[in-house]
Amino acid sequence: MDDSQARKFQKDLNAGLVALVLLAVLSRTDEDLYGYEIAKRLQRAAEGDAVFKEGTVYPVLRALAAEGLLTSRIVPSYAGPPRRYYRITDDGRAVLAQWSEIWRRTRGFVDHFTEGKEP
Repeated sequence: MDDSQARKFQKDLNAGLVALVLLAVLSRTDEDLYGYEIAKRLQRAAEGDAVFKEGTVYPVLRALAAEGLLTSRIVPSYAGPPRRYYRITDDGRAVLAQWSEIWRRTRGFVDHFTEGKEP
């Protein structure tokens, strides 16, 4: 498999997972987080090899906020442009639980075939 096929597969896979991962990150903290900080946490979790490009994080955060799954607030910054901070809502937590269960079932189904597990 050449690198372009692998990159395309990773991109397609990530498209459906970014929102799930962002909700999970925000569910595990009591503080509001801004996009760059979230992107850095993802990069650290991937040991420096970011699975999601930083630029994909921001539109998904905005979409989740528009759906009421996150709240956001803008805080002025003395070191640059204002920062938008995000916090997960109760609806966001409910959706995260639902999506996490869907992910577990999907992962189990895929593992069944890719790892040759028989029932």
